[in-house]
Amino acid sequence: MFAGVDWSQQLLNGLFAGSAYALFAVGYTLIFGVLDILNLAHHSIYMLGAFFALALVTGSVRGLGALPLTLPFWAALLAAMILAGLVGVLLDRIAFAPLRRRPDTHFAGMISSIAMAIIFEALAIRAFGAAPSQFPFDAVPVTPVAIGTAILPFSWALVIVASLILVVALTVLLRYSRLGRAIRAVAENPKAARLLGIDVERTIGLSFFISAALGGVAGILYGLAVNRLDPLMGRPVELKGLAVIIVGGMGSVPGAVLGGYILGLTEVLSIALTRTSAYRDAIAFVLLFLILVVRPRGLLGTRSVREA
Repeated sequence: MFAGVDWSQQLLNGLFAGSAYALFAVGYTLIFGVLDILNLAHHSIYMLGAFFALALVTGSVRGLGALPLTLPFWAALLAAMILAGLVGVLLDRIAFAPLRRRPDTHFAGMISSIAMAIIFEALAIRAFGAAPSQFPFDAVPVTPVAIGTAILPFSWALVIVASLILVVALTVLLRYSRLGRAIRAVAENPKAARLLGIDVERTIGLSFFISAALGGVAGILYGLAVNRLDPLMGRPVELKGLAVIIVGGMGSVPGAVLGGYILGLTEVLSIALTRTSAYRDAIAFVLLFLILVVRPRGLLGTRSVREA
């Protein structure tokens, strides 16, 4: 069963998948950590980030026409990241802020985020069309990266490196910066944070900006790596992202990263062992289920999940 399997190649493939899941999940779990609310529109921002970058790289929007500028991929990546962050702030103002003082804010917020996700997808279909799109072939270098006997496409290696850099940057921001301390204070107790002079609404808005920017980058890099963008591309990753943050521990950024790599490696190794992708999701989710049976709060979770 193990004959002919290049384990170094499979390990790198698993790191690619895990990096993609982790980058998506850290933005997902950041909002839960601050508001105790699942932002179920996160996958639509993931999709919009990819299309923002595509529009800036190609200089056009399929349903709207030409743009006044065209950017190289790296500049488009940064600009699309900022645009995705601004969409996140808009999402908070429309879907979450008006409901914050309601007694059923957690359930109402989830419902309103689902509505916004559907609206974002409909707008994307109108602007970019329902048919799949692709980044230009030469958007990034096409020379593969060789590591020992394993070979990765440049875009896959980019996902791994970018994920590590952004996750470390987020961890440093949350742990050592003034904004990070404010975010942690609001996550712990918003009323006490207000008494300490923290602008809670501004902190929540910045949390949404960071979360959405990370989600947008995840969508851009994954869309580049698999060479396919479409308005529903975020839906498959939403369920896996939710599973990742539950297994890692709701609200735990390190837990989301750990859960992402566990899921990615399990998926890839299950394909290598069974020689088919038919059981990939089943095997991965059985493993995640067993982890939750042993540790219901997740691997790095420290508190119970609030029920809607």
